[in-house]
Amino acid sequence: MSSPDSDPRDRDPGSAGSERDREHRAPDRHEGPDSGGGDSVARLSVPGMDCASCAGKVENALSGVGGLSGYETHPTTGRAVVTYDPDVATPADIVDAIEGAGYDVTGVETDGEDHDEGSGHDHGGTNESIWRSSRAIATAIAGGVLLVGLLFEFLLTGVNTRVASLVGEPLFVADVLFIVAVGVGGRAIFRNGYYSLRNRSLDIDFLMSVAIVGALLASLAFGEALYFEAATLAVLFSVAELLERASMDRARDSLRELMDLSPDEATVRRDGNEETVPVDEVEVGDVVVVRPGEKIPMDGEVVDGESAVNQAPITGESVPVDKTAGDEVYAGTINEGGYLELQVTAEASDNTLSRIVEMVEDAQSNRTEREQFVERFAAYYTPVVVGFAILVTVGSPYLLDTTWATAVVYGLTLLVLACPCAFVISTPVSVVSGLTSAARNGVLIKGGNHLEAMGTVDVVAFDKTGTLTKGELTVTDVVPLNGNDEADVLRCASGLERRSEHPIGEAIVARADTAGVAERDVDEFESITGKGVRADLDGTEHFAGKPGLFEELGFDLSHVHATTDGGVVTRTASRLCERNNCLDLLADTVPELQAEGKTVVLVGTDEELEGVIAVADEVRPDARRTVERLKSLGVKRTVMLTGDNERTAGAIAEAVGVDDYRAELLPDQKVAAIEELVEEYDGVAMVGDGINDAPALATSTVGVAMGAAGTDTALETADIALMGDDLSRLPYLYELADDANRVIRQNIAASLVVKAGLAVAVPFGYVPIWAAVLVGDAGMTIGVTGNAMRLSRVTPESTDAGDASEVRAEASG
Repeated sequence: MSSPDSDPRDRDPGSAGSERDREHRAPDRHEGPDSGGGDSVARLSVPGMDCASCAGKVENALSGVGGLSGYETHPTTGRAVVTYDPDVATPADIVDAIEGAGYDVTGVETDGEDHDEGSGHDHGGTNESIWRSSRAIATAIAGGVLLVGLLFEFLLTGVNTRVASLVGEPLFVADVLFIVAVGVGGRAIFRNGYYSLRNRSLDIDFLMSVAIVGALLASLAFGEALYFEAATLAVLFSVAELLERASMDRARDSLRELMDLSPDEATVRRDGNEETVPVDEVEVGDVVVVRPGEKIPMDGEVVDGESAVNQAPITGESVPVDKTAGDEVYAGTINEGGYLELQVTAEASDNTLSRIVEMVEDAQSNRTEREQFVERFAAYYTPVVVGFAILVTVGSPYLLDTTWATAVVYGLTLLVLACPCAFVISTPVSVVSGLTSAARNGVLIKGGNHLEAMGTVDVVAFDKTGTLTKGELTVTDVVPLNGNDEADVLRCASGLERRSEHPIGEAIVARADTAGVAERDVDEFESITGKGVRADLDGTEHFAGKPGLFEELGFDLSHVHATTDGGVVTRTASRLCERNNCLDLLADTVPELQAEGKTVVLVGTDEELEGVIAVADEVRPDARRTVERLKSLGVKRTVMLTGDNERTAGAIAEAVGVDDYRAELLPDQKVAAIEELVEEYDGVAMVGDGINDAPALATSTVGVAMGAAGTDTALETADIALMGDDLSRLPYLYELADDANRVIRQNIAASLVVKAGLAVAVPFGYVPIWAAVLVGDAGMTIGVTGNAMRLSRVTPESTDAGDASEVRAEASG
């Protein structure tokens, strides 16, 4: 409901949040034929544009500017994004048009450059309380004058004498005081109503202006003083505006917290000296110094020092992450205890935190289905109620036997109820609360439509590698054979694999290094495609690879001698077949290891099999808990999709508890599997790494990328990105989305029922005009905003030492 005011201090230029976002791309009106060619983009901070009607005025003003090929208004962030032809229009033309609609422009950013009006990067301005604004001061004075008038009207009746006359009607002391209150408290209302009229906007400012002026004119026309009603409207509406603005600022604070995460200055080392400079002046390649307790100002790579870094602002991780030379760090994270020097890898406008903030802002352009319905409904609501107000005013004296003055009051009351402020704000404010709450917890949702869709999915499909598993292979079993011990097997295997770039080889070398086994001289290394590797170790030819490789070498893998120690077969981490100190690798050992989700590598020469090594991608500790939580929250089915072999897939599926799995899938087969699920169920979420699973992510109802922090591809591919490598954020995301949908339904229903109930009761005299202002307008707006803010109380599980305990506040009321 808020509107512009003549004093720019009445608006918080740093605020970000509002009722809805609007995007205009219709070719016949908002885009020219050359849109996108050599056009420029201007991002303008318009903090006074904080409601649907405000955005409408700005849009009407922009539609009259030549050279614009498209524009978007984001009242949730107080921003307007305009695409224009620099040969035809200039940023100054755009600013003039917006200010001509009654809104101050506090910042303009074009092609990364900030102009004199303010800083588009930081959104400019201060966080001055609305209660100290000129509007608040004027309202307080008007309220005081109104109270004095009431004293003369009802208590000091003896001195409430006639002091003047107007058009033949007497004016008493109280009447004069009421008119003064209208003049002081209604100045901003009339000004905003003028801009509404000029922009052909049937909004609350215009309706309130008509109501106040109507009350004054009715006093003269019908000889019944309605000065008190006019003063009440002016004062209470201004109070309502201030209350709503304070409530909206509370919603905007959630996004402002994201903007404030990154420090404004950085300590840079140049020419051997340290100097403190604004972050916008730090260049890629500069070395930034970060001391204990300081926020990391830029994305970068650690070049010196080591410390634990709190990455919760970006990834949502509750435990600080150790950082040493070569590790990546993100702007907005906190250096806990050590000294760090980092080389900057991204400019301030392009770092991870900036991209998060920008994506959260832009996300509100992708409106939910409910939001689109609300906007369509609101377009009819106001004209219908205004028409009803006219009918009540004209018909009440005849049908309800009221006086004309009373009928006018009824009509004015209905005009107050004609603006659907609470109804229009009910969905966007919930979306903003949900998006910013998610961002603070390491989940980036790239549109309100994706938030809504996530809350309605019936199936969650998981990629295996890097999603349900860690994506890092490790050696799990070493089975020595033919008189060798574990160290012998690892020494041989690591010598063969040290020159291999395969992840299995890297895992074996890492295990050997950890065990401290001696290295062997390697010559004549050769990779045998699809089977394994061979090389000469200390002059003897050795092989490592699949069982099939050794069968080709002539080995009988069904009858292999096991290493014994005092008559006991030596083995690690597996229950193996034993027959007279003999192992059947093909029938028992290899299948048993594969059934546990492991990959088997045999090691030996062309004459002797020396051992068996099993390698596996470990299941994430929180994977099973995540699947259980999703089911408890209402997900009907969980599925794992993987390109791995059937046995490994089955073992992982059983370990994590998914309902179904599909193995040995190529990328196009994953897409086909998602398409089948989409046809069978209402909504399907696909969870993957955002790179290898891009086609499947794009095919699903909602694509969710894991570990997206610092990864451009993952941020661009998925609809939702889990910034950290933390699977436990998935149940939180589903819960938040489900609660957001519930809150939106509550807000829409409540605002409609209350407005309709008040409107129906007006002609029967049950709704005084002050109740229409405070209950139907301000009360409902504050109510739906407060209800939406409850979404910030939904938090992820705490997984301390693997023990998950949910910290959750019900948002279902």
